[in-house]
Amino acid sequence: MAETSPEEFYKRLKEQLAQTTVWPSNYLYKFIVMSDSDNIKDIHKIFDHTGAVITSKKSKKGKYTSVSVTVNLQNPDEVIKKYKEVGALEGVISL
Repeated sequence: MAETSPEEFYKRLKEQLAQTTVWPSNYLYKFIVMSDSDNIKDIHKIFDHTGAVITSKKSKKGKYTSVSVTVNLQNPDEVIKKYKEVGALEGVISL
């Protein structure tokens, strides 16, 4: 199966969000990062001043941390903008 390009992924995500969600709405992001990286701080910075609720939980062995971000956004474009900002960080996996 061919991999989808980021553009195709975001286009499909935008369509799905527009069809399935009444905006503005709370949106839940989930990310996985290495626990010893600066990525957790960087994710916090990306969501600064948005009213986001951010929770972190380390894996059993402590090597990875899952970061959940719940934030109220106005439309699918805002959701995608934040995914792209976090996606620019090296070593962050978006779920």
